[in-house]
Amino acid sequence: MTQLTCFKAYDIRGQLGTELNEDIAYRIARAFARFLKPRRIVLGGDVRKTSPELKAALANGLRDEGVDVLDLGLAGTEEVYFATFHLEVDGGIEVTASHNPIDYNGFKLVREGSRPISADTGLADIRQTAEEMNIELQDGRDPSVPDSARGQYEQVDTRKAFVEHLMGYIEPDKFTPLKLVVNAGNGAAGPVIDAIEQAFKDKQIPVTFIKICHEPDGTFPNGIPNPILIENRETTSKAVLEHGADMGIAWDGDFDRCFLFDEQGRFIEGYYIVGLLAEAFLKKEPGAAIIHDPRLVWNTVEQVEENGGRAVQTKAGHAFIKERMRKEDAAYGGEMSAHHYFRNFAYCDSGMIPWLLVAELLCRKGGPMSEMVGERIAAYPSSGEINLKVNDAPAVLKSIEQQYAKDALDVDYTDGVSICFADWRFNLRASNTEPVIRLNVESRGDFDLMERETQRLLEAIKAL
Repeated sequence: MTQLTCFKAYDIRGQLGTELNEDIAYRIARAFARFLKPRRIVLGGDVRKTSPELKAALANGLRDEGVDVLDLGLAGTEEVYFATFHLEVDGGIEVTASHNPIDYNGFKLVREGSRPISADTGLADIRQTAEEMNIELQDGRDPSVPDSARGQYEQVDTRKAFVEHLMGYIEPDKFTPLKLVVNAGNGAAGPVIDAIEQAFKDKQIPVTFIKICHEPDGTFPNGIPNPILIENRETTSKAVLEHGADMGIAWDGDFDRCFLFDEQGRFIEGYYIVGLLAEAFLKKEPGAAIIHDPRLVWNTVEQVEENGGRAVQTKAGHAFIKERMRKEDAAYGGEMSAHHYFRNFAYCDSGMIPWLLVAELLCRKGGPMSEMVGERIAAYPSSGEINLKVNDAPAVLKSIEQQYAKDALDVDYTDGVSICFADWRFNLRASNTEPVIRLNVESRGDFDLMERETQRLLEAIKAL
C-alpha cells in the first residue's frame, strides 16, 4: 500500500513529483467517486503549469468510475463552489496550491451544496481508498473500463452567472466615482476582474480599475501571490499611491481570499475587515446574526451590536464557521485570516464578495478608507497574529493560563484560551498542523497598553 502524504486536514497539497503526480490524482479521483457516488462533478483549475494535466488526470479517474465531468477551465476556488450549487451537481474539485511554492499543487474538494470535505467528513476515507488502489494505467486510463461505462466530459462556462451572482450583493445606485487598484498576482483572479469591470460598465457603476500583475501566468513572474506576507504588499501599496486610488485589493492564487489597502497604501489587517463587512451586511439585513472567531473580538462585536446585529462566537476554521452559520442562519461569518463566508454563497468563502461590499460601504460613508478603518484601529488596537514555535503547546497554554487567569474578568475556552481584563484581552491557541502557538492581543483604545502586554506575554512564553 502506497502512503499518500499530500492529504491535509482540510484539503490535498503536495510537492510535485514526490507527493503529487498524475497517477496519484487519478487514484484520488476514483476514490472520491467511490466515497461520494456522484453522477456529475465540476472541475476547475488555477494558473499553475501543472494544473491542466492534473485536472485531466482527475477527469479520467472520475469518468472511469462512470461520473460525468463538467470542466470549468481556468477558475478560482469559489467558481467551483458557485458552479457546484448553481448547476446543482453532486460535488466539485478545484486544482490549486493557492499560495504554496511554485513546485506544489493540490485539490480542494466539496460535495453537493458545496459542503466542504475535510479529514473528519470524508477526506480520510478517500485517502485510505486511494492508498489501497492498485491500477495499471494506459494513456492515463484504466484499460479494463469499457468506453460504454465511462462518464461523459463537457466543457462549461458559468462565469457570466457567477458575476451576476456577485453583483447581487451590491446596490449600483449607492456607488460614487471610485478608483481601485486590483492586483491579481498573475493568478486566476484576472479574468473575473475583467468580467466584473464589464458588468460595472453595463450598469454604469462609476468605478475605474487599475490592473497590475493582471495576466494569468503560471510562472508567477512577480512572485507567488500571497499578500499576507509583508514583502508581497509593496507592489499594491505603491500602485495605490502612484494612481491616487481610493483602495487597493490583492488576491492569492485561487482568489478565495482578498486583502485590502487604504488610499495611503497601508495594508488593513483582516480583523478590521470583519467588522466592516458585518456593518455592510447589517445595513442590508438588520438584525442578522454575524459569526466571528475568538482570536480578536471587541471591534467586531461593537460594530455588529451598533448596527443592530447579533454577534456569535465560534471556533476558528472553515468547518466550524460554516456549521455555526447554518445553525444560526447567519448572513455572514468572518475570520481575521481573510476568510469570509456568506450564507447566500452556500456558506462558502469568497475573495470577490468582500471587496465589493467594502467598496459600496466606502461610497455610502463618503470619507476616505484610512478614516473609516483608522477609527476602528484606534478604538481597538491589536497585535496581529504572532506565531511562536514551541516544543509542548498544551503545556505552554496551561502555564500561561495559570499565570493570567487568576486576575482575569473572564476566561473562555472556545478556541485555545481567551483571557479578558477590563482594558485588554488575549487569545492563545495551538496550531492543528504544526508545533506552533498563535497569540493575538487587543486593548480598548490604548496602543501602548496593547504593546506592553504583548511583550510581557512573549517574554513569559519564551521563558517556558
